[in-house]
Amino acid sequence: MHGVKTVLVTGGAGYIGSHACKALRANGYTPITYDNLSTGWRDAVKFGPFVQGDLADREKLDRVFSEYRPQAVLHFAALSQVGESFEKPGLYWRNNVVGSLTLIEAAVAAGCLDFVFSSTCATYGDQDNVVLDENSPQHPANSYGSSKRAIEEILRDFRQTEGLKTVIFRYFNVAGADPETEVGEFHQPETHLIPVVLDVIRGRRPELVINGTDYDTPDGTCVRDYVHVMDLVEAHVLGLKWLEGGKPSRVFNLGTGHGFSVREVVDQCGLVTNRPVPFREGPRRVGDCSVLVSGSERAKTELGWAPRRSTLPEMISDAWKWHLDGHYEA
Repeated sequence: MHGVKTVLVTGGAGYIGSHACKALRANGYTPITYDNLSTGWRDAVKFGPFVQGDLADREKLDRVFSEYRPQAVLHFAALSQVGESFEKPGLYWRNNVVGSLTLIEAAVAAGCLDFVFSSTCATYGDQDNVVLDENSPQHPANSYGSSKRAIEEILRDFRQTEGLKTVIFRYFNVAGADPETEVGEFHQPETHLIPVVLDVIRGRRPELVINGTDYDTPDGTCVRDYVHVMDLVEAHVLGLKWLEGGKPSRVFNLGTGHGFSVREVVDQCGLVTNRPVPFREGPRRVGDCSVLVSGSERAKTELGWAPRRSTLPEMISDAWKWHLDGHYEA
C-alpha cells in the first residue's frame, strides 16, 4: 500500500466524495474512504479501502494516517443542509468546524501536508445578481456557510504555521451522476432540485413545489449555476496534481458562469424523461437570492479545468439513468 499514491477521502461514501474516489482511481490513486455513514452509503465505497469513523475521533484518524500513509487529504465530510443549519447552528459548528480542525491537526502531525478542501459558494452569502469570483467578499447567511468559511480560515492559519498546502474549492450547485451508474446522488431527505423533480416524475412524490415565482429573473424563478459532478471531481484531481507540482495554495470557484432557472430545470427534466412534471407554485423560501452564478475563470486558466459535461440535458440525463438504477436503496 505504501508504494502506491494514496489519498484520504473524508466523506468518500457521500454523493461528491464517492464520485471523487472513482476519479482518483481512474487517475492512478488509491482512495481511502473515511466516513461515519451518517449521510453516506456503504454501497458507494467501491474504489478503495473503507474505514468507518468520525472526524471527532482523533485516535482513529491517527491510526488511519499511520496505516495508509496518504500523501494528501480530500476533505468532503460535512453536514450541508442549509435549512437544517438555520435550525441547528451548534450541530454545524461542532460537526463541520471542530471535526475539520481535528482532521487538520491529525494530517499535520502525520506530515500529510497536501490538503484539498470542499468549500461552498454559501461562504459568499446573498449577493444578488453578481457574478461571484474568488475575491468577492464573504458574508455567509447561515451556519453552513459560516462553518465552511471558518474552516477556510483554520486552513490559512495552518498554512502560515505548519507548512500546510491547500487548494480550496467553492462549489455552486452540483448535479448529475456517474454516467456508468456505479455511484450517484441519493440523500435522505433529498433537497436538491433535479433529484426531487425526478422523484416527482417517478411518482415518489405527489408534486413539485416551485418556491417563489416573483423573483427579478426572466421567468420569475431563481437562477442557479449547475456543474456536473464528474466535472467537479475532475477539478479535485487537478487540484491534487497542482499541489503535487509544488504550486502555491489557492482558492478556486467551481461553476460554469451560466445559470438556469428553476422553470428551465423542470422543463428540461420533462423533455429528457418524456414525462410530465406535476407542480404547483409556492411562496419564496427564506434566504433564497434570485441569481447565484459563479465566475470560474481562475480554475479554467490556472488549473486547466474545462467543465465538459455541465449542460443541463447531460446532467439531467445522467441523473435519470442513476434514478432508474437506484443502487443504494436496498
